[in-house]
Amino acid sequence: MQVDVIIPAFNEQNSIGSVIRDIPKDLVREIIVVDNNSSDETSINAKNAGATVLKQPLQGYGNACLKGIDYATNKEAKADVLVFLDADYSDFPEEMNLLLNKIWKGADMVIGNRVKEKRENGSMTIPQIFGNWLACNLMKLMYGYRYRDLGPFRAIKFEKLTQLGMVDQTYGWTVEMQVKALKEKFNVQQVDVSYRKRIGQSKISGTIKGSILAGYKIITTIFKYK
Repeated sequence: MQVDVIIPAFNEQNSIGSVIRDIPKDLVREIIVVDNNSSDETSINAKNAGATVLKQPLQGYGNACLKGIDYATNKEAKADVLVFLDADYSDFPEEMNLLLNKIWKGADMVIGNRVKEKRENGSMTIPQIFGNWLACNLMKLMYGYRYRDLGPFRAIKFEKLTQLGMVDQTYGWTVEMQVKALKEKFNVQQVDVSYRKRIGQSKISGTIKGSILAGYKIITTIFKYK
């Protein structure tokens, strides 16, 4: 199976090289970094590390992901699977095989769960932990499936992703994918992954404003598609 990786990145010059370095090259065909209007050397460092770099001046996590999907859609030889992970080095790229193994065995989409047992102390804030718990319980109540996390480290078959018609441009991106996958009755699976403190400060959970806006968007997205 042909696997491409999409990494949204905003001012992650200190971490992007490490993320790209740790991606298992024997599993991946192309690494696509979407520079989401960075003011630092994120693009330069990503390119020097061997990634394809796209520019998305419209800020927003969803906007960056959509740019990467658009690029993947217009490739002559399309990927079988797309993997998404963050650019801040909080995920462990070398664990990508854990997600892909489930795809190879029949899953349509796999979410990497940042479980407490495999999570470095302090890697997730209390608002993040509570927000994940609340969102996952709401989805269980409304859609009948128990997610354990809204983890950004995820893999999905390309043809299934295009079927979802993703549109969210900001914080609701991850939960939109998870909700729509349930509505489409995809074979959704989960796997526990490791998680560490990110390099640098989070643009979302690192600020009160970002946490509030993200929480509001996530909750409204869950209700939106019901």
